[in-house]
Amino acid sequence: MIFISNIFKNFIIIIILFSVFISVFFIPVINGNNLGNSDSSTKEIIGFNPNGFLWPLPGYTSISSPFGPRKSPTGSGSGFHHGTDIPAPEGTKFVAINDGEITFRSFLGAGGYTITLSFDNYKVSYCHVSPNFIVNVGDFVKQGQVIGYVGPKYVYGVPGNPYFDSSGKPTNGSTTRLPSTFTVLELMVNMLIL
Repeated sequence: MIFISNIFKNFIIIIILFSVFISVFFIPVINGNNLGNSDSSTKEIIGFNPNGFLWPLPGYTSISSPFGPRKSPTGSGSGFHHGTDIPAPEGTKFVAINDGEITFRSFLGAGGYTITLSFDNYKVSYCHVSPNFIVNVGDFVKQGQVIGYVGPKYVYGVPGNPYFDSSGKPTNGSTTRLPSTFTVLELMVNMLIL
């Protein structure tokens, strides 16, 4: 019984630390057009936060599925969710949460079409994005720069895509069930310990 109690306490501590991390570093900033961008003709800057990370979806601050244990949205089981889902309409712009380099841009299994931004010891993956990429691997981007759009629920012609909805349509990775006007931008943050 003591062992279970300690596991529960550790789990609660992890959830609290994750909540503090999100609250401190992902401060939603909605205004501040073109701050710090000398070439505004090709790069759109939506926000800037000199004190930490920027919220990735300006104007959309609800979380439909947080990081941590959850009941599987695509089946009857349960599992551990390694990202944070933020619902928004397809085509909504999302921004770089920090200055960094685009290190991945392709279809990535359960994440569907994914863009990864790397900086310092972090890798931030934006999952379920539009396959119409506006950044390339190797691009250096500024905090607040638009780097993509929330993707569609359905994608066709992806070789080896194992994800389908109940009607047999191929999905943009393993997606959650939301009202038809919304899809999900999933944010996954990995810290590399060197």
